[in-house]
Parts: sequence; structure tokens; C-alpha cells
Amino acid sequence: MIDFEATLRHAVASIDGMFATPAGLVALGSAAVSAALVIAGTFVKTMIPLRWLAVGSNVGFLVYGLMFPSLPMAVLHAVLLPINLWRAVEMVQLTRRVKSAAEARDTSGLWLRPYMKQRKLAAGELLFKKGDEADHLYMLASGRIELVEIGVTLVPGRIFGEIAFFAPDRKRTMSARAAEPCVLLSIDGATVRQLYYQNPEFGFQLIGLVALRLSSDVRRLEIAAAQKEDAGTALRAINIHDTPADEPAKP
Repeated sequence: MIDFEATLRHAVASIDGMFATPAGLVALGSAAVSAALVIAGTFVKTMIPLRWLAVGSNVGFLVYGLMFPSLPMAVLHAVLLPINLWRAVEMVQLTRRVKSAAEARDTSGLWLRPYMKQRKLAAGELLFKKGDEADHLYMLASGRIELVEIGVTLVPGRIFGEIAFFAPDRKRTMSARAAEPCVLLSIDGATVRQLYYQNPEFGFQLIGLVALRLSSDVRRLEIAAAQKEDAGTALRAINIHDTPADEPAKP
């Protein structure tokens, strides 16, 4: 059986011994700061500050593990430190890319590229058809993609498929087909949701992209309607002009 009383006496003696040396004071101070950072992390709602708090606590516990010494604690936090540091830097870089894209009004989706996977299509191959479930966003890296129903051809650098991705029924509203051999980059819904929860600015930029695309579609429809109306007006004018003077003009 474990002798709790002896274990407690040993712990107290160890702490008293640590107070007696400068190295011990540094170790205890590091452990106290690390514990405070862990507690603070429970109140943080976004990922970037949480990662930086984790980095700070890893450093503190690593110092404590080396100076106490405690090999298991030192090894554990030596492993966790680079992981948390890498994830923190990754999130900071994403934030910077999102901000740069927002300031430059960049709607190409290049800021998504590090999180996308490559896919190739042969000429004439169908990427998705109208009515399919929208489970990916796409960016065209090379080649041309034709939106079949409206006869629009997309050029490289264009992100597409985002509107159906956020639609209530998540259904494609048109078909996309490779007009020539293409290289696509795609990102799935799970990754988008993960990035959104880890970095709210990512979500705002993506919503802005969707809003801009919808506005562009509205403008395109308005221009098409205006052109149709102008053509109808011109046709009526020609009919009136060509009507003989002794005949009443047809409405």
C-alpha cells in the first residue's frame, strides 16, 4: 500500500529544499507561472491566445522538470512545446493572410491554399453536377472550368463552389466540367469548420467572399435584364420606323 503520510513528508521536504537554493526558487516560480497560464487558458475562447498560453506553460513546466528535476515532466513538455508553437505560428500566419486578402480585396482564395489538396481533371470530366451535395470548396490552379448551365468559363485563380457549400440544402445549383485538363485545389467541410472555430477572421473573410460572389451574380443578372430590355426597345423602335404611314403602328 502507498504510504500517503511518507509521500507527503517527502514532498514537503523537497519543496523546503527547493526554497533553499536559487535553482529551486526558479523551478517553483516556473511551475507557478505555468499553472497560472493553464488556468487562464480555460477562460480563453479563441485558438491563437490559447496556443500561446500553452506554449508559455510548456516552457515553464519544462524548466521546472529540468531543475527539480523530473524527467517525465521534462520529456512531456519538451514534446508538447514544438507542437503548440507550430500550431500557434500556423494560426498567426493564417490571420495575416486573411487580413492581407481583406485589405487587398483579394477574392481569389489564395489564402486558403496551404489547407487545400490537389486534384487533377481530364478534359471533359465532370467535377460535380447540378443537385449534387456540396462537400468541398474548389480553387482552379490551371486550366479552364465551364459552368455548364450558364456557359461561363472560369480562369485560374478563381475559387468556386462556395455558395452551395453554405446553402441550407447544400446542393449544387449548376454543373462544373473541365473544358481542358485542369489542376484543382479543394478543401473539405470539416477543415473549413475547424479553421472557422480556430480563427474567426477566417470565417468573416469566407463570408465576405460568398457575399461578393452573390453581389456579382446579381449584377450579372441586372446587366442581362437591362440588355434584354434595351434590345426589346430597339426592336420596337425599328418596327415603328418600318411601319407605313397609312397603317397604324402595332403595339
